[in-house]
Amino acid sequence: MTESSSQPRGVISVRTLLGAGFLALIGAVVLGLFLWMINPAADREVRAACTGLNSAPPNAGLCPAGQESCSFPVVAPDFTVFANDGKPVKLSSFRGKVVLLNFWASWCGVCKMEKPAIQKMAADLGSDEFAVVTLASDRDWASVLVAVVKALAPAMPLTDKDGKPLGDTPTLQAALDVYGRALPNGVPFDVYLDPPEGDGNIGKVAASWGIKAVPESFLVDRAGNIRAYFVNKRDWTSGIAETCIQSVIDE
Repeated sequence: MTESSSQPRGVISVRTLLGAGFLALIGAVVLGLFLWMINPAADREVRAACTGLNSAPPNAGLCPAGQESCSFPVVAPDFTVFANDGKPVKLSSFRGKVVLLNFWASWCGVCKMEKPAIQKMAADLGSDEFAVVTLASDRDWASVLVAVVKALAPAMPLTDKDGKPLGDTPTLQAALDVYGRALPNGVPFDVYLDPPEGDGNIGKVAASWGIKAVPESFLVDRAGNIRAYFVNKRDWTSGIAETCIQSVIDE
């Protein structure tokens, strides 16, 4: 019997190993290039969508110290505000979620006009991945609660539980009673108080973010970076608004 020149079964040739290794290397390079391109592509999508919603450049208060201009993304300054029950809440506690941060005030008519759109958008997009957080530049909770009722339940009579008009300076309990009757299921966004310092009318946190008038809104990504900035009100129920927000959620 002559000696077989064929390779024994179960043994892989060096040529085969080299070929497989080369293909694996090519695959790794292609995957690396793909992953490298994802972030720039996602960032371009966000910029395009949010630019269509008229996103403004960062104001000077958001830029790194010493810079009067910068570009997104920029780190969102952390802050602590308080809920109606006195519980402190930090912006950083929302890390891992995309946040639409809306600065407003009870005395701002345009802000109240914007609230129904914010309510609908928050209800449509609200999830474990997205939250709408609103900060009111007011000195007392009663004014904030009454303003929310006026914006979202305008037909509700502004009276206390005994039917008496609330007047210009309602008590917190009277405002809570009206709020509970007008919006028994609450609202799909978070509301916090941002009292002004001194004689100003812009909240302390809002002022620290460089805000001089309300409403203004910021889109903050999961890592705590501001991706877009909107001066004045927006129609948050529009398709371009949803695309802008969803593009950051989907990253």
